Amino acid sequence: GFDMKVLYTSRSRMDPSQEKDLKVSFAPVDVLLREADFVSLHVPLTPRTRHLIGSRELQSMKPSACLINTARGAVVDEKALVKALREGVIHAAGLDVYENEPALSPGLVELENVVLLPHVGSATIETRTRMARMAAENLLAGLKGEPPANCLNWMAINGTK
Repeated sequence: GFDMKVLYTSRSRMDPSQEKDLKVSFAPVDVLLREADFVSLHVPLTPRTRHLIGSRELQSMKPSACLINTARGAVVDEKALVKALREGVIHAAGLDVYENEPALSPGLVELENVVLLPHVGSATIETRTRMARMAAENLLAGLKGEPPANCLNWMAINGTK
């Protein structure tokens, strides 16, 4: 945590011993947005998380805050983000994913307080090696008739209900 106070929010809170080991503190979303200097998003895109960060959430953040989205583009309402960055509602943003990839929201590229990356957040050697290993392990599991790791729809794949 770089000597930072690290807050997190989740639908399911960690066990207190896990929080202690990881040196993190649980906070409801409104508190996290109000207190955090950096807000980093790590959620899947679902109907519930689409535009999770919109105008209201951006308004509740510190004017000095930085929003980082490496999750899924549509988790952030980019139109609201562009407006917030232009008006100084938040200080900056870093994006590796975009609401309508590959297109960018009008005005986003012109802003000097946003860092835009070409969806390369997972492009480290370690991550790509791990991804290749997982793909091979999942293939072997499938050939054995076993569910692949992290499979969400095994019943549909193997024909059971």
